[in-house]
Parts: sequence; C-alpha cells; structure tokens
Amino acid sequence: MKKLFLFLLLAAVVLAVVFLGILPRLHDSAALAAEVRADSHPPVNIAIARHSRMVNELLLPAALQPYQDAPIYARTSGYIARWLVDIGARVKAGQTLAVIESPEVDQQLNQARANLEQSRANLELSRITAIRWQDLGKHNAVAQQDVDEKVADYSVKQADLKATQANVDRLLQLQKFETVVAPFDGVISTRNIDVGTLINAGSGPELYRVTQSRILRVYVNVPQNYIRAIHVGLTVDVLVPEFPNRPFQGKIVRFAGALEGGSRTLQTEVQIPNPADELFPGMFAQIRLHLAMVEPPLVVPSNAVVIRADGAKVATVTAGNKIAYRKVTLGRDFGSAIEIMSGIDDGARVVSNPNDALAEGIVVEPIMHSADSDSGAKP
Repeated sequence: MKKLFLFLLLAAVVLAVVFLGILPRLHDSAALAAEVRADSHPPVNIAIARHSRMVNELLLPAALQPYQDAPIYARTSGYIARWLVDIGARVKAGQTLAVIESPEVDQQLNQARANLEQSRANLELSRITAIRWQDLGKHNAVAQQDVDEKVADYSVKQADLKATQANVDRLLQLQKFETVVAPFDGVISTRNIDVGTLINAGSGPELYRVTQSRILRVYVNVPQNYIRAIHVGLTVDVLVPEFPNRPFQGKIVRFAGALEGGSRTLQTEVQIPNPADELFPGMFAQIRLHLAMVEPPLVVPSNAVVIRADGAKVATVTAGNKIAYRKVTLGRDFGSAIEIMSGIDDGARVVSNPNDALAEGIVVEPIMHSADSDSGAKP
C-alpha cells in the first residue's frame, strides 16, 4: 500500500513537471518557429496591373462660334436712304438690308453710257473709212501708208469701244451695290447705320453683321496623348452653364493635320445643331469627349506607388515570389488608382501599400488583393 502511494506521488510529480515546464517550452518554441517563418516570408497584398477598361472622359474649355459670320461693308459711296432690318431680325440670302443713295455714281454711269455711244459712232465711221481706203489702195489711188493708217485707226476705235464698255459695266456693278443684301441666311447681330449716314466705300465701320447660328462651331485643342482616340463623326457633349444637367450633342467634323508646336495639341472642330436658337455665339462652354483609348495605359492602385529620391517605383512580385522594385513613369492620378505609362508590363503583380521592410530580393507570401486594380478609378 505504501509502495502504491509512492508510485502515484511520483507519477503526479512527473506530470506536473511535463505540464508546467516542458509543454510551455514546446509551445514557445512552436510560436518562435512560426514567427521566424513569418519574418522570412512576410505576407503582402498584391494587385494585378491591367490595361484600363475605362472610357476616358475629357473636358475641354471652348467658346461657341457661329457657323458663318460676315461683316457687311459698302462697295459704293453715298448716304443711307433707308434701312430695312434691325438687330435680331432673321434674313434670307439676297434679302435687301439697306439702300444707299449715290448720285455721283448715277451721273458717272450716265456719262459712261454717253461715251459708249460716242465710241460706237467713232468705230462705225472708222470702219467705213478703212473699207473705202482699202478699195482705193487696190487701184493705187492712194499711198499704202495712208491705207494702213486708216485700218490701224479702226483697230484703235475697236479697243476704245471695249474700254468704254468696261467702264459702263464697272459703274453698273457699283450701282447694284447701292442695294445692300444679305450674303446668306442668318440673323442680324450688328447695325451701325441710320438714315442719312454718310458711306465711304472701302472705309468706315461695317454697316451690318450677319450671323448664321442655326449651326454653331467650336474649336478645341485636344492633347497629344488623346489624338489617336478621336475621329471624324465622334459624338461629343457640349456643356453650357446656363443649361445645367442638359448636354447638347455635337460631332467632330474635322481636325488639323498637325499639332500646334507650343502646346502639343490638335485643333479640332466640333459642330453643334442649334435649330431652336437656344445657344448664342460667344457663349462659354465645355466640350466633353468620351474616348476609348487605342492603347490604354496600365492602371495600379495608388498606394502601390513608392516615391523615392530617384523617382517613382512599384514593388513587384516575381515568379519566384521575390520582391523586385521597378522604376515607373506615372500618368493621371484618379485618386484610388493611377496610370503607369512605362516601367512594368500588363499582368505584373504589384504590392499594395509596401512598407520599408520589403527589401529588394526578399521572398514574400503573396495574397491576392480583393479588388481589381482599376476599380474605382474615374477619369
């Protein structure tokens, strides 16, 4: 009985030593080993660099311009006898806008017509004289020199008639210019005349300005990195502050064949239908282009970019799960994501929010980021 008691006591001591001494030590050793393994292969969150699938939205400032805009000047001198349209009036091509009284031109035309009749009479006389002298010359009744002079005089009289006729035609044209007409369909945007206003041809202020506003045009400068995404016929939105939440539709109709040297931009023309005359030339506007990039850049999370003294870098995870830093060229920053123009390839695994402990070449345990690399990026 005593031996049994001693045996049980010894067993209890052994168990106490195991539970109180050896097991804690084994647990500490396992924890230490796990910590060592974690330190040697730290886990990192990674995201995949992908080409952006977004349609880029580009906003450019612009000013609305009329499709046609013509200042009307006088081509004949005189004074305004009457004017027929005022600002805001819609006119048709060829419609009379004003009438100029020009008595000097009228009298010059009368004189030119009289000179024309005189030239015709002189020509007829010269023609008859030349014929008679040619007949006399055939019978050697007069000298050949005299015959040649009469024939030459007939040629001179023909030229005089043409010159006189040209002067009459010129004055007729000036007389037609006494009636000022609209060159095309449009609206009168300026009137600078009144009855009795003295008009000097080729000088002075414009009489009228006619504007065609049923179609408006806008010229915008598209940056170089977007020129491959634009084309003739591309629909754009025209945003005007006076019409909030109501974009007007326009289309690209043409663009220049060369970039402007200073700004590296491409001048592009957009035309906007304006059948209801809601928009006015001169308004400030913004042109919104929805552009699908031909070769979209790579996009990575913004927190994957590390700014160092030698430039921007991203920590990539190689096929062997090793850290490799790559120098990159940054594009646009969308907040949660950023464009990478060069430095890494499509499909590269980049570390999100890398810390200073991630040294070049260490082995890590990659953990796939839950969100796609270009999620939440808004141009």
